[in-house]
Amino acid sequence: MDSQERSSAEAEGAKERGLVHVWQAGFCSINPERLPGWGGKTVLQAALGVSHGVLLTEGGEVYSFGNLPWRTEPGEICPRSPLLENALVGQHVITVATGSFHSGAVTENGMVYMWGQNSAGQCAVANQHYVPEPTPISISDSETSPLLSVRILQLACGEEHTLALSISREIWAWGTGCQLGLITTTFPVTKPQKVEHLAGRVVLQVACGNSHSLALVQCLPSQDVKPVPERCNHCSQLLITMTDKEDHVIISDSHCCPLGVALSDAQAESHDTITPSTGESLESKHLSESQGEEKKTLRENGLSVASEVDVENIQPVNVETTHPEQEITGTTGISILGNVPLFPDNHVEKECLQKLSDDPLQGHPETSVDVEVAQPLIEEPNPILLSPPTTSTSALNSFVVSCASAVGVRVAATCEAGALSLKKVMNFYSVAPCEGGLQSGHVSAGPEGPKDGREDQVKLESMQGKKSSSLVDVREEGSEGVSRRLSLPGLLSQVSPRLLRKAARAKTRTVVLTPTYSGEADALLPSLRTEVWTWGKGKEGQLGHGDVLPRLQPLCVKCLDGKEVIQLAAGGHHSLALTAKSQVYSWGSNTFGQLGHSDSPTTVPRLAKLGYISSVTAGKDSCLALVDKNIMGYIASLHELATTERRFYSKLSDIKSQILRPLLGLENLGTTTTVQLLQEVASRFSKLCYLIGQHGASLSSFLHGSKEARSLAILKHASLFLDSYTEYCTSITNFVVMGGFQLLAKPAIDFLNKNQELLQDLSEVNDENVQLMEVLNTLFFLPIRRLHNYARVLLKLATCFEVTSPEYQKLQDSSSCYETLALHLGRKRKEAEYTLGFWKTFPGKMTDSLRKPERRLICESSNRALSLQHAGRFSVNWFILFNDSLVHAQFSTHHIFPLSTLWVEPISEEVGSVNGLKITTPEEQFILVSSTPQEKTKWLRAISQAVDQALRGMSDFPPYASGSSVQRQEPPISRSARYTFYKDPRLKDAVYDGRWLSGKPHGRGTLKWTDGKMYNGMFRNGLEDGYGEYKVPNKVLNKDDHYVGYWKEGKMCGQGIYSYANGEVYEGCFHDNMRHGHGLLRSGKLTSSSPSMFIGQWVMDKKSGYGVFDDITRGEKYMGMWHDDMCQGNGVVVTQFGLYYEGTFNFNKMMGTGILLSEDDTVYEGEFSDDWTLNGKGTLTMPNGDYIEGLFNGEWGSGIKITGTYFKPSLYESEKDRPKVLRKLGNLAVPADEKWKAVFEECWHQLGCESPGQGEVWKAWDNIAVALTTHRRQHRDSPEILSRSHTQTLESLEFIPQHVGGAFTVEKYDEIKKYLIKACDTPLHPLGRLIETLVAVYRMTYVGVGANRRLLQEAVKEIQSYLKRIFQLVRFLFPDLPEEGSTIPLSVPLPQERKSFCTGKSDSRSESPEPGYVVTSSGLLLPVLLPRLYPPLFMLYALENDREEDIYWECVLRLNKQPDTALLSFLGVQRKFWPVTLSVFGDNKKVLPTTKDACFASAVECLQQISTTFTPSDKLKVIQQTFEEISQNVLATLQEDFLWSMDDLFPVFLYVVLRARIRNLGSEVHLIEDLMDPYLQHGEQGIMFTTLKACYYQIQREKLN
Repeated sequence: MDSQERSSAEAEGAKERGLVHVWQAGFCSINPERLPGWGGKTVLQAALGVSHGVLLTEGGEVYSFGNLPWRTEPGEICPRSPLLENALVGQHVITVATGSFHSGAVTENGMVYMWGQNSAGQCAVANQHYVPEPTPISISDSETSPLLSVRILQLACGEEHTLALSISREIWAWGTGCQLGLITTTFPVTKPQKVEHLAGRVVLQVACGNSHSLALVQCLPSQDVKPVPERCNHCSQLLITMTDKEDHVIISDSHCCPLGVALSDAQAESHDTITPSTGESLESKHLSESQGEEKKTLRENGLSVASEVDVENIQPVNVETTHPEQEITGTTGISILGNVPLFPDNHVEKECLQKLSDDPLQGHPETSVDVEVAQPLIEEPNPILLSPPTTSTSALNSFVVSCASAVGVRVAATCEAGALSLKKVMNFYSVAPCEGGLQSGHVSAGPEGPKDGREDQVKLESMQGKKSSSLVDVREEGSEGVSRRLSLPGLLSQVSPRLLRKAARAKTRTVVLTPTYSGEADALLPSLRTEVWTWGKGKEGQLGHGDVLPRLQPLCVKCLDGKEVIQLAAGGHHSLALTAKSQVYSWGSNTFGQLGHSDSPTTVPRLAKLGYISSVTAGKDSCLALVDKNIMGYIASLHELATTERRFYSKLSDIKSQILRPLLGLENLGTTTTVQLLQEVASRFSKLCYLIGQHGASLSSFLHGSKEARSLAILKHASLFLDSYTEYCTSITNFVVMGGFQLLAKPAIDFLNKNQELLQDLSEVNDENVQLMEVLNTLFFLPIRRLHNYARVLLKLATCFEVTSPEYQKLQDSSSCYETLALHLGRKRKEAEYTLGFWKTFPGKMTDSLRKPERRLICESSNRALSLQHAGRFSVNWFILFNDSLVHAQFSTHHIFPLSTLWVEPISEEVGSVNGLKITTPEEQFILVSSTPQEKTKWLRAISQAVDQALRGMSDFPPYASGSSVQRQEPPISRSARYTFYKDPRLKDAVYDGRWLSGKPHGRGTLKWTDGKMYNGMFRNGLEDGYGEYKVPNKVLNKDDHYVGYWKEGKMCGQGIYSYANGEVYEGCFHDNMRHGHGLLRSGKLTSSSPSMFIGQWVMDKKSGYGVFDDITRGEKYMGMWHDDMCQGNGVVVTQFGLYYEGTFNFNKMMGTGILLSEDDTVYEGEFSDDWTLNGKGTLTMPNGDYIEGLFNGEWGSGIKITGTYFKPSLYESEKDRPKVLRKLGNLAVPADEKWKAVFEECWHQLGCESPGQGEVWKAWDNIAVALTTHRRQHRDSPEILSRSHTQTLESLEFIPQHVGGAFTVEKYDEIKKYLIKACDTPLHPLGRLIETLVAVYRMTYVGVGANRRLLQEAVKEIQSYLKRIFQLVRFLFPDLPEEGSTIPLSVPLPQERKSFCTGKSDSRSESPEPGYVVTSSGLLLPVLLPRLYPPLFMLYALENDREEDIYWECVLRLNKQPDTALLSFLGVQRKFWPVTLSVFGDNKKVLPTTKDACFASAVECLQQISTTFTPSDKLKVIQQTFEEISQNVLATLQEDFLWSMDDLFPVFLYVVLRARIRNLGSEVHLIEDLMDPYLQHGEQGIMFTTLKACYYQIQREKLN
């Protein structure tokens, strides 16, 4: 129900819709009466069969009335009042349908119920003649697994068959007959089957006649349309054949596919397929039999006849016949008499046939079918003409005609079937079109007289049938082929059909006006791009294929292509199609004039005043109408909207077909620009026209439904309409601005002049004196007036509702939107005409360069005084403000300032120029002076509004868009725009696209130079500043230099990555476009395997300071000082062959004092003059301790000349020995604190300190917060870079830890520790970046060639230096943190006192004087740093201790072969400490002599964890836990308290160490020793560590007897 009725709450309101009126058909006086016994429920839909009917009420209930022979109760067979179908109660039915004697219903969940006569299986129930109650039908798709139930949208019923349209737009059929369209010979079909022939197509509607079926199918998108095949898809025969004769070629398309065959009555039952060869004779026989005598001709020869009926006003009803096979149309669509037998009895049939056969007009098909006038139902004095029939020329005719025009030679083409000339064939099948203003009379279509004989005619019909049965009928554009020359001899016989088809393609340059508009509108509104497909029996021509053959499968009715059919209906033996232009096409049986074009005029009786008819339906001898009462004018307004919309569509279609299409088809239209503009207008016009057609179709279906205002398309999808009208207005105003129709060439103007009367009619201009151009303007601005109508109708609808209701508000708002747009578009038209007037007066030369279709004039200084400040005395300055630019014209030159990059501000009175305006552009700044303050204000406002509009980018869009109706006072200073520089030397011709601030690039943007350079990133005050990407093409290498990183004031500054075109990649710091600071340079073609790599300090684009250079090709690594890109100062070189050099370098060479060690421990200490070249004093020490002192000369490894003394220390006791020499290692290397200074300096700079420790703490924290926020903002666009945990870490780091006042406690210390762990986890934090960089340089130094055992002490010293320097940073950030070695007092005493292993005294955590935590850099920072540096460091330890660890491991393996008791005994463990029993899975087992790896197992397992920890403190805790595990085991054995002595403890611990089998124990021991905190050495953990160390050395010396 309509919401208005609910809001008015009138008691009788519910009864004013869907009133049922019935009347007897076929009589001159029509007396509609209310349906007897009907209680007055609102009826949404009604359907009539031959003698029964079905009503669907608003509540989804179904009632049956009439003759119901399938009912079981005697009283229900002919009920007095409609009966409720109880089986459907509660199912909520949404649509119903009736066949001749059966009915169907579809529920809202897509279920189908059938009942009634079932003799042919039409109710889909097997072996049951009648189905008394509605029975659910199972429809399931066998192609899906598991089987899925198919939901149905619509039903259609015939006499013996039923079709269902599924929600997936596929057709399902059941019943009997070829009209099912199924590939089967077994009938009846009681299980619904899919019509496979239309699978994959979108079916919009189905309809059923007695024995034929129709489907409305959406056209395929243009790209899916397949080319016309050369062979039939089904029988693979050629569709067009050519026979080469001596002097001519015979072209024939008389192919007959088995899909279109003639079936006799007997054959119709058996459905045997007939071969094509017998088709002709069977057809002839069938025709003569069906008409009663051999010479009788067919009236319905399959021609499609278009009846142009205004559906609101016309009811063609034939009242001369006694039988009611009539067509009655309602107000909104077509309905048709249902399944009607042709005649009441054979006697009447014979009489009628005799009468018709005697009629001379019907004797020859050469005469056209008469088109009759029907009187309007609504008072309208002038009769409306039915349009002439469309042509149905065969595919062959069109083909040969087009060939003739294209090839230009003469061919005598004859048709093999019937041997008739093509001209004769064409004259037979084509009808000359009538002019729009003429009434069509008897138009003779050919020279052949009546004497031609009926045999020829039957042969022709037979031949036509064969042609049309082909699945590739070529669509006809018109019957102009009649006048063309068809006899063209001399065609080369070698021409193939494919070449002919290619030649036949039209070569005109016309624009296709068929809209390819399949966007939003097609999704929301009914599609007009439709096809009609028919199948079933066709002996009355009801299939519309131009023949009387049946079709076993659906076939497209080609002559309805492009006719925009929106609804189909079928009678017993005829079919109707309603188009969007309100035309009705009818075909099939015309026995009772039901096609609307009978031989004599018919009178249409007037219906009684019922109200507004929403639908009409007809049965065999009765008709039914559903009527709405017009409450408060609501229904009238809806009908007015629908009527005017359809008329409007008809007018637009006329303009399109009669003006635009012929105009665009002309050869010479004018200049390319003119043609493009006109094509744009035509395209937008066509799109708008299509939308209006869709809307008209949707209103028709809307008036059949519940008619709720909120469902109206112009309300629901308002933006679709508003946008389409706006787009059209834009294109037509652009055309007008450029000169409009006056630009067209002479042929086009002549064409328009010839049709001036037509133009005046279409544009509704009555004054004959109006100029042609004005008429055209009026005509093409006509659509804009329609918006006012929308607004008016919506306002009328709104008045039908309460003011407070949401419907009222919605209608009111929409009405306002349409009215606002109409006024806005009116203003746009005036602007266009004003601009056109300006161009007519503007100097010619400048017009060409400035005139653009979308450019509109706002104001110019000739009529508004405006001058340039400080202009020359004789200079002429003319300022013109357009909607996109400000033009400064001087004599013959002019400059254009785009508004998007123009800033305007008034100059204050203090400056002196009272009426001045300051104009700022990216490259210029000037002051405009106006004559008066008022003029200044006007110009300021005009420029500001124009700039604002240009920035919004919606100058052509209406003000209904959200937020845009608020007019800003002045345009924003900051904005986004595109600009090409023309003056600036650095930026000349470069294009910038991005953010601006007061005339300067500011914010994110892209800058592209003409030479290929490009910058994309942040700008500040016109210069690159912030994060950005820069590309510079290298023309020599044909590649780009590519930089990604930070900029400052137009130069690379800060962190960045520069990829050079030659393959080098630099990652690091920049300053003033140069590498400056810490950086990594990879050299070589492939960065992954680059020949060399440098990491270290750069100064002014050169290596300077400490750095590491890895020469991968030579296998050498240099670690030392650089200056001016050369090795200069102290350094260390290691090679892949184990050589180690430490000493001074000069100009990239080893020069001066140095130490050289080889892999076998041979040492040279002395003077060098070049790489690996000894020259001067020195000492050479052998691995066995012997050494030579003297003068050395020569290159290492290739023979050295020695002058000196040989010493053997064992003979001459001397202080010089090898350990002393080795102790000197490191003295000539770069001190650890001097390494990586640039890395730490960079971190200090990030914190805002000029030098380490010099700066403000609050400023440092501010810088940290800014760095984190900036990085997070940068990575927001690429969230994959930041994981969720990473994001949470960043959020927590943005909170600055507060440690203000009070003593420094352990809790504060722990907070700092936690903060550091988080900070070091993300490289976005300055400390995290520092750690990441240090890890990178450390690995670069000590991995690969750098993994040399001589470098171990350097590596350890480097870590200790890192700790010291990072600790300084941390203490700067946290000033409360005590200095190294300080003790933090415990806030609470230690939880429990634990006795010392050795002394029995209570022990605190450390040996410090007072209990507490000792603050050390290693304790605070090693947990963060060491895990990252552990692999290279531990590798160096393993290499250094390789020899002694081999000895240790050999002993471990040997001793571990012993059982537990034997090993305990061998190691001297006292027997009282031996475990007697072991607990294995809860069971106590005795220790046997053979037991192995079982004693002290928990302690062994605990000690093995030492290899899984990183820091010395963690390793010491493992050792401590091992001791505690040993104590627990011994306590369990002794069952009494005891104190360890070292003599007792050592053997037990030695056993545990042996059984733990730690492979690199020596490395672990040395790492702990080197990096553990000094204060721990004398504590309990220190003693335990000493014990472990002693065990390690002891194991190496163990000898097993």
